Amino acid sequence: MARLLSGILSVSLLLAGITSVKAQDSTVVSPLEISGSADAYYKYDFAKLRGGAGNIPTAFASENNSVSLGMIDIALKKAYNKASFVGEVSFGPRGQFQSIPNSNGTYNEGEGNSFHIQNLYATYQFTDKFSMTAGYMGTFIGYEVISPTANFNYSTSYLFSNGPFQNAGIKANYAFSDRVGLMMGLFNDWNVYQDFNGVSDFGAQLFVSPVEGWNAYLNVITGYPSGTEFDLTTSWQLTEGFKLGLNVADMSRPNDAGGFTGGALYLQNSFSSVFGLGLRTEYFKSKTNESVLFGPAGGESVVAVTLSGNIKGGPLTFIPEVRFDRGSSNMFYKNNDSLAMGSFDNKSASQFSLAIVYAF
Repeated sequence: MARLLSGILSVSLLLAGITSVKAQDSTVVSPLEISGSADAYYKYDFAKLRGGAGNIPTAFASENNSVSLGMIDIALKKAYNKASFVGEVSFGPRGQFQSIPNSNGTYNEGEGNSFHIQNLYATYQFTDKFSMTAGYMGTFIGYEVISPTANFNYSTSYLFSNGPFQNAGIKANYAFSDRVGLMMGLFNDWNVYQDFNGVSDFGAQLFVSPVEGWNAYLNVITGYPSGTEFDLTTSWQLTEGFKLGLNVADMSRPNDAGGFTGGALYLQNSFSSVFGLGLRTEYFKSKTNESVLFGPAGGESVVAVTLSGNIKGGPLTFIPEVRFDRGSSNMFYKNNDSLAMGSFDNKSASQFSLAIVYAF
């Protein structure tokens, strides 16, 4: 499969180069674009856990009863004629050990690098329809992303927390029209700068836009040892203020070593330019044989309901949020005594958080 796709990409590159290499009348250079975000939050777990421990196991907003850091994120973009690049780096827990391995391969605070490269890639636009991109990129899988500016909810879903965050590799994009597009690529294992097993994953994405305001993405990524994930991500802007979103995914590890399946529904409504409400409901189940990194033990499931507000003041957004999770078995701590014993003795957990996100 890897050799076949490599051949296809090589032929595509050659053909695109032949058809697009033309003398240009003028040079088009864009100014350097600088953007980014900064975020912090306070979270209170209603189980009244002490010691900073969190009860709901998702990627971010995990610290309890503490004013905590998210990250500061800085992105650079530049284009020159048909070529462009993106470089994005983050400092802080949200962008480093909470979501991505450190440079030494661990997820432990205080180990390895103190920053993380979110994106570092270059793109060449051979024609209006065909382009190729190579480097380290935010994943094409899923509805939510690492940057808090692109998510309505501040806490993240189980689907997001257990899927890939980034993919290093090379991909080809072809736009058949404004309504249909296809991406295919070869990638490293999930979330690594360097793949010591070699480029081993194949990924593809089919984009369709059936009507104005409705976008759907059918995604797949497969390889060893990460596994295979099929993903549907779709959103529909039904009115100027109301948006409906859906994420459904199924992931399996090789040799029946587990995985997960689930779905999340997003309802978001902007009542004005300064206030909106968003409701996320999610069902998530770990497959038998192995527990997932974030979530219930093998064979168990959880339902999570999250209500978030977005209060905007220019580039600043306040996100008050309440979240209720209920598992099919005991997967949460009832109180601080349970935490001290390391024993899950409650099916339910709930929390309140208030986040501040500044975009620039």
